[in-house]
Amino acid sequence: MKIVSRYILKEHLGPLAFAVSALTSLLLLNFVAKRLGDLVGKGLPWDVIAEFLLLSVPFTLAMTLPMAVLVATLHAFSRLASENEITAFKASGVSMQRLMVPVMLASLVLTAAMVLFNDQVLPRANHRLATLQSDIARVKPTLALQEQVINEVVPRTLFLRAARIASGTNQMHDVTIYDLGDPAHRRSIEADSGVVALSTSGEDLILTLFDGTTTEVDAERPARLQRSFFHEDIILVRGVSGGLDRGADRASYRSDRELSVCELRARVDEASVQRDSAWVRVQRSLGDSLAADHVPRIPRGVGGLYCDGVRRLQAWLTPPPAAAAVQSGQGDSTASGRPVTPVAGQPASMISDVMLEGMRFELTVAQNTIDQYRVEIEKKFAIASACFIFVLLGAPIALRFPRGGVGLTIGVSLGVFAIYYAGLLMGEALADRALLDPGIAMWGANLGLGLVGLVLTLRLGTEGSTSRGSELAERWHRWRARRRRPA
Repeated sequence: MKIVSRYILKEHLGPLAFAVSALTSLLLLNFVAKRLGDLVGKGLPWDVIAEFLLLSVPFTLAMTLPMAVLVATLHAFSRLASENEITAFKASGVSMQRLMVPVMLASLVLTAAMVLFNDQVLPRANHRLATLQSDIARVKPTLALQEQVINEVVPRTLFLRAARIASGTNQMHDVTIYDLGDPAHRRSIEADSGVVALSTSGEDLILTLFDGTTTEVDAERPARLQRSFFHEDIILVRGVSGGLDRGADRASYRSDRELSVCELRARVDEASVQRDSAWVRVQRSLGDSLAADHVPRIPRGVGGLYCDGVRRLQAWLTPPPAAAAVQSGQGDSTASGRPVTPVAGQPASMISDVMLEGMRFELTVAQNTIDQYRVEIEKKFAIASACFIFVLLGAPIALRFPRGGVGLTIGVSLGVFAIYYAGLLMGEALADRALLDPGIAMWGANLGLGLVGLVLTLRLGTEGSTSRGSELAERWHRWRARRRRPA
């Protein structure tokens, strides 16, 4: 059976590699195309562009790997069935469920790898990408002058037109400059030739003009002109192009998609303290002391269990010092195990409606923050576990429709992708609006598709034999034949 397992896995490697590369490339091109306007025309060095593309890969890979697993599963098992290899395995006494075992085990390994990837690699890449995008957004576009066109050198202030610009030497001929910076004095400069260059810092533009005139018009007295002639004139335009400043102004800020699971869980605990305090104050202001003593607990979820395991592993790898630290959680005054800010001893009648609404608003904001972080935690695990769910779903479908071929692979993949990611988006929207628990919202699509896959997997081997490509087609043919028979 080891040979069979290796053979089954080998049949999946090629389709998996192709699906990962193809799907990742397509989504990456779509993502880069949306950000193309932020990159083009800013004079960014090639290594910055390469870094932007490289940092965009982890987010794309996290979405495409489960898709690739489904495509590879459908293609591999469909090919085995169409070439009668499945029939040979059945004749040898090998069950269909046994053929799925190595693929399911491999999908569990991929799931574990994706959990670590989504927890450690993806948040760091998202943070660096967001920081890089923020730095790029501050870069001013590099000035690119065109011939026979009025170029806007400084927005709404300075304009330049040149009849001809030599690309090699940046020499200009028949130059006209319109300076509208001072509303009281409009100035225009005409020169026979000139040279355009950037300063050593790359931020300022230096215009050297030869043999020209400067005409200045007073807005209050437009009939009077002031004209001066020059043999050589140098104009410095500051701040035309801003270089990339890899500053640290955003380094300390991290959104929910830039945090690891345990960091998100720590944010949940911090928001829970505020939520519990607001809950107690609201209930006591309403005179319900019983409800104030029973603060709703926040489920630990998969993220809590994961962080507990990480802490135990860290404690085992790095034993604590001799002096034991004080255990946290002692002296908690609420049912949820977190300290609660005491409430001023005021009767409910003395608390105004405005104060009550303020406390309710604080409670709502804290709860929304908790739900937002919990959604991101559960999403990391739900997307990773989709690798196993898609194997459980894809293999039975491919084996039941042995002659589906590429059409089956594409059709089923698109349908499952649409259902799964629509379920994720809808669940996230419902959880953000506090209409559904984040755990149920993020795991609903997995549970639904997983249940369908489990039923189909358990029914493998009970299908009838047919030459029409599937048991369903055979049943349809029988039903039509019965309808055609005379009574």
